[in-house]
This record gives sequence, C-alpha cells and structure tokens, in this order.
Amino acid sequence: MRAITIPEPGGPEALVWDEVPDPVPGEGEVLVEVAASAVNRADLLQRQGFYDPPPGASPYPGLECSGRVAALGPGVSEWTVGDEVCALLSGGGYAEKVVVPGGQLLPVPEGVGLDRAAALPEVTCTVWSNVFMIAHLRPGETLLVHGGASGIGTMAIQLAKAVGAKVAVTAGSKAKLDFCAELGADVLINYREQDFVEEIKAATEGAGADVILDNMGAKYLDRNVKALAVNGRLAIIGMQGGIKGELNIATLLNKRGAVTATSLRARPAGEKATIVAAVREHVWPLVSAGHVRPVVDRELPMNEAAAAHRVLEESGNIGKVLLTLS
Repeated sequence: MRAITIPEPGGPEALVWDEVPDPVPGEGEVLVEVAASAVNRADLLQRQGFYDPPPGASPYPGLECSGRVAALGPGVSEWTVGDEVCALLSGGGYAEKVVVPGGQLLPVPEGVGLDRAAALPEVTCTVWSNVFMIAHLRPGETLLVHGGASGIGTMAIQLAKAVGAKVAVTAGSKAKLDFCAELGADVLINYREQDFVEEIKAATEGAGADVILDNMGAKYLDRNVKALAVNGRLAIIGMQGGIKGELNIATLLNKRGAVTATSLRARPAGEKATIVAAVREHVWPLVSAGHVRPVVDRELPMNEAAAAHRVLEESGNIGKVLLTLS
C-alpha cells in the first residue's frame, strides 16, 4: 500500500507519499480500507519531530479516518467486511489501509457522506470527553471556546448548543466569527482586538464562563482562570501558546475552580473505547438527526498532504481539512 511517511522531521515538504508494507489486524483489531483522513495539529507536531506516536502505533500521521472494513482480526464479531465506518486512531490515517482496535470504530452516521465522516471521530471524542464527561457542561451554563472556527471549535459550538448551553467563542477574523454565529455561538470575541476576560464577564453579568475549552495552554492560563465563574472548569487540550505558564492559586481557590489537561492519542485502548461508546450513544443521534454536522473547509488528495499542513499552519481553515483517496 501507499502512505504518507516522514523520513526526516521538518516542514510540510518532509511528508512523502511512499510504498510501505500492508498492516495486518491482530487480536481485536479491524483492517480499514481508507477513504479519507483529516488533518489535526498533532499531525503537524509529529511531522516536526515533537510528537511521536505511542508505542505500537502506526508510524504514519493521521488520528482519524473513514473507510470500509476490509478484514477482521481474531476475536472481532461486531463488525462485518464491507461496513462503512469512521475511526479514532493513534496514527496511520494518512494511508490506503490502517489497523484499528474494534472499540475505536464508529458506523458512518446517517446523512453523512463517507469522506466527510473522517472529520468526525477526533473532534467528537475530544469535545465530548472534555466538555461533557470531565467538565460536565450543563444546560443553561456558559461555555467559552478558544479557536471557535477550528475543527474542535465548530463541533464544541454545536454540541453545547444542542444541550442548551450558552456559547462564547474567540477567533481572529470577522469571517470566522460570522461562521461561528451561523453555528449558534452567542458571544463573538475577536482575540486580536478584544480582551476575552472582559468580554465574557460583560456577557455573563460579571459571572464568567462555567466551562472553558482551551487550545492555547500557557499563554492563556492566567486569563482563563480570571474568566472562570465560581465553580468553573478549565479544560486544556492544546499547547499552541506554550507549555509553561504561571497559575494564581489564590484566584483558583476563590473561584473553587478546576483545571484539567488531557490528550486523547496516548490513552489506553480501553479508555478510548469508553469515549467512543459515549460518542456513539450521545452524539451520533444528533448527527443523524441533522442537529450536528461535520464542518469541512476543503478536501485535498492524500498525496497533497503537504499543502493541507500549510493550510493549518497558516490558520487558513474554518473547520476540518480532509485528505481523500476516493
């Protein structure tokens, strides 16, 4: 088969479309013939040499895919060859075939095309696990989403609105904020021109955000804590603004706040399967009913992965960028 390899870490040009051995499914695993994969910022870090795959995972980038079941490993009974699926991966999505633990597969939702289904696994699992399973966002509460026009952000807006929460977002342009508003965002903050702490306080009569979904890390840590409401929960899922920040414990104590930080890729297969099962139970009905949809900025052929990486590096996308084989 062919796959995107990274012979040497570097810029987008380091991605090479090359012949590699076919993967073979082991116990409890499924072989998927890939139709499409989606580009995530973790892929950019892997390409640069900063984010190696977990032990035993495919060395090729790609944390999600869609496609058809091509073969079943021993012990798999819940899937059938030919099933149309999408999958949460530890790596290997930028390829013609990939092996996936059976518990990390999802059926393609009703009303979603096979290619576009590749835009769903990583964002739905990330948002559901952090915003709902860990931070316990409830109806009537306020969620602040940093990077509202990203793949994660566009899904967070839709899911939060679906459960009856108020949503505030930050983004860096009017076009991105306008799109967030179309998805249902209530409070629009241009981080280049406005202070999100002041804006979220003004929008909540001084209370602050009950939950903050943050992709920036260190750069926003202090201001995120200031923006929290009493009993607020800050969920950190990215480090685009650095890895070392200063935390005012007194402010956090006064707010009885909580700070959590998670990554999805390195979790054990059992934990991922639990998250995937929760997404199938709670999110898939919303997708099938048309209340929540994948947001795709553009689709490029798999062998043009370098161009797709440049789009993300320039923050030129609204929603997901897909790499397709079909």
